[in-house]
Amino acid sequence: MKEISIKKGDILQRKGDLNSKIYNVKTGLLRSYTIDEQGKEHIYMFAPEDWIMSDNTLDNEPCDLFIDALEDSELEMRNKDFTDADVNTDKILRRMGVLQKRVIMLMSSSAIERYDHFVERYPQIVQRVPQKMIASYLGITPEALSRVKKERFRK
Repeated sequence: MKEISIKKGDILQRKGDLNSKIYNVKTGLLRSYTIDEQGKEHIYMFAPEDWIMSDNTLDNEPCDLFIDALEDSELEMRNKDFTDADVNTDKILRRMGVLQKRVIMLMSSSAIERYDHFVERYPQIVQRVPQKMIASYLGITPEALSRVKKERFRK
C-alpha cells in the first residue's frame, strides 16, 4: 500500500491502461467514467471519503474506465492482488452492493426514483459535484434532471 496526494483534475487511470489499482479515499472525491464514440461522458461511480474506487478488469487486461479526482484528495493505493493483510472486505462488499442496486435501478426505476436513491446514497456529495455529472450518473440529460428536481421539490 502506498499513500498518495492528488490534485483536482488529476487522472489516475485512463481507459486502456493496464494493471488498474485500488484507491481507498481518505479525503477528497474520485469518479470513474467512460467516454462513448460521440465524446459523451458516462459516470459509472463516485467515491467520497471512506469509499474505494477501482476498475474491475483482470490483471494485464486494458481498463474500461477513466478515474480522476473531482477534488484534491488523499488516497491509499494498492495493487489488486489483495495480498495486503489490511484489505477491508466490508468496503468491497458495500461497493458491490451499491453497484448491484445501481444496475437494477437503471433497468427498472424512474428518473425521480434514481435521483432520490442517489441523494440517499451520496448525501455528502450532492453539493460537491456539478449537476451535469449527477445527470450523467443517473443516465439522464441535465435538463431532465432539472425537471426531476423541480417535481421532487413540488411534492
